[in-house]
Amino acid sequence: MASGAANKVLIIGCGDLGTAVAQQLLQSGFQTIAVRRSAVVIDGVLMIQADVTQPDTLESLPAIQPEIVVYCVAAEAQMDAAYKAAYVDGLRHVLATQINNSNLQHVFFVSSTRVYGQSTATLLDESILAIPADFGGERLLEAEALLQSLTCPATALRLSGIYGPGRLRMINLAQSPGRWPHQNSWSNRIHRDDAAAFIVFLIQQVLAGDTPRPCYIVTDSQPVTQYEVLNWIAAKLGKAPQTIPAAAGGKRLSNQAMLATGFQLQYPTYQAGYQALLSNDLTVNTIS
Repeated sequence: MASGAANKVLIIGCGDLGTAVAQQLLQSGFQTIAVRRSAVVIDGVLMIQADVTQPDTLESLPAIQPEIVVYCVAAEAQMDAAYKAAYVDGLRHVLATQINNSNLQHVFFVSSTRVYGQSTATLLDESILAIPADFGGERLLEAEALLQSLTCPATALRLSGIYGPGRLRMINLAQSPGRWPHQNSWSNRIHRDDAAAFIVFLIQQVLAGDTPRPCYIVTDSQPVTQYEVLNWIAAKLGKAPQTIPAAAGGKRLSNQAMLATGFQLQYPTYQAGYQALLSNDLTVNTIS
């Protein structure tokens, strides 16, 4: 595996996931530069305060000349305009800063399995056409299409629902059965640390001379209904189990392409991931 000591990685969007990626890159010896709208300090990371929706704030990016760009922003609202600004316009603005970057070897775009609007119990993989069911999925696919114009390889990473430290919605929900969803849908998830580790794994593959696929579904190895997860967490918290309705709606996703790279999940099932959170006493007593 190639050392990251001489390689620059530019992370666009350094929130929860981006910070986890940055920290893992630092541990592997990469020069790590990150762009974030708000002023924040991350030890060892060169931070640039900028807004991808405002091209004039990105003027310092062309001089960085990174080998790898990771686009990892989050829309500020669940609205079409916000999704277009963050994912489509923002990505276009950032890619424009790299037109003359002869060092650029790969671009990674953090997308979402929201692009799959299908509601089916059939296991979906990357060979299945993504059919969005809402503006979010449509805008993410529109952003993914921008990668095709690049002169270097690019990969869309379609992450399922992220959970982990600070992302305790299901744990909070399990404590209040009256707020459980009426429909027991299929669900998919990925622990934040596994998502970050897979991104770093692919970066290392690129720098070792391999070319990742154009698209990966990034999810754990156990699609499961919401009620199964909630009942399991509730039992761990000493709460009474709830009757499990028949599965209806949602989708089941395959991670076989991700695992075929040789990557190994630290948390391959929801039980492994949520047990780690519960063992670390990261639960909260109020519903958020």
